[in-house]
Amino acid sequence: MHDITEKEKYMLKQKINAQEAAAIKKIFGECRNVVIVCHTSPDGDAIGSSLGLYEYLKRKGKNVTVIVPNYFPDFLHWMKDADKIIMFERNKSLSYSIIGMADLICCLDFNDMRRIDELGVPVGRAKCRKVLIDHHLNPDKSKFDFIISRPELSSTSELVFRIIDALGDTGAITFAGAEDLYAGMATDTGFLSFNSNDPDLFVIISELLRKGIDKDQINRRIQNNFSPDRLRLIGYVLYEKLEVYPDLHASLFAIRKEELTQFHYLKGDMEGIVNMPLQIKGHKLSICLREDTERPLIRVSTRSVDDFPCNELCSQFFNGGGHKNAAGGTLECTMDEAIDITKEALEAWRERLQA
Repeated sequence: MHDITEKEKYMLKQKINAQEAAAIKKIFGECRNVVIVCHTSPDGDAIGSSLGLYEYLKRKGKNVTVIVPNYFPDFLHWMKDADKIIMFERNKSLSYSIIGMADLICCLDFNDMRRIDELGVPVGRAKCRKVLIDHHLNPDKSKFDFIISRPELSSTSELVFRIIDALGDTGAITFAGAEDLYAGMATDTGFLSFNSNDPDLFVIISELLRKGIDKDQINRRIQNNFSPDRLRLIGYVLYEKLEVYPDLHASLFAIRKEELTQFHYLKGDMEGIVNMPLQIKGHKLSICLREDTERPLIRVSTRSVDDFPCNELCSQFFNGGGHKNAAGGTLECTMDEAIDITKEALEAWRERLQA
């Protein structure tokens, strides 16, 4: 078996400097009751990083609770202790009570309190220390007591691993924690198909494999865990809804609430569909508009390739942001108005799309 080399150890630790490692070690050492929160509509990285850190801190003897703003997809419920996650929108009184007793709140995979919606109220009011661990651009530094932000990394799950490694504590990563962190890295890189060219990432995955995880099984649990209605929904979107703009190397599809209902939509069923148009030769940008089934707004998801900055596009037109090749936002308007705004955005970025 190949042991991690001193050079590889250095590669990993240089992303977390000695001052940061010392500070987070002190913070973790001084806490007893920890609450971990992540962003609204949690994805694989949000849940993976949260449960990965949960497993580590539990192993260190802490009392830890994960609270998420709302429901997360069924294909993530296989993770150990996922059933212990508290959903704020369904358990507000309990959430307020647990947050009120916390002496540390770890905020994972978001850069702004607005990203956790109503959960931001008790978190913002809490008198305890708040730590941000995230990989999104431009963190709001005014709301957190300590920040470790690395936008260049693949995922917050990778960042959690690096922090534990910088503490010299990878031995405390459990089998379940390794599964969680791998799932987060895999989902935020499209199963290593984008934002995954850093050799360090594969060193980290090799370390998680040494914990005994079966990455192929994890991939299947996430990717092959849907209903027949989800496949029919994909077919409907690609055949009936997809609008392709060949001269712009871009595409758009918009799906309304009643159409989702027709396919017995469950949260997570639209996951990954926005990536599919990028299979078109020469395509640079894919945009999905989805009418929310619970709130009167339009959710926007964008994916791009190479140097097209869909985060800038989302910031300019969709009240959002994110990563260069994976970003999103929201619009408080009708679907027809959202489609008009999107076409305006495509026209505004015509020159960049045609380059």
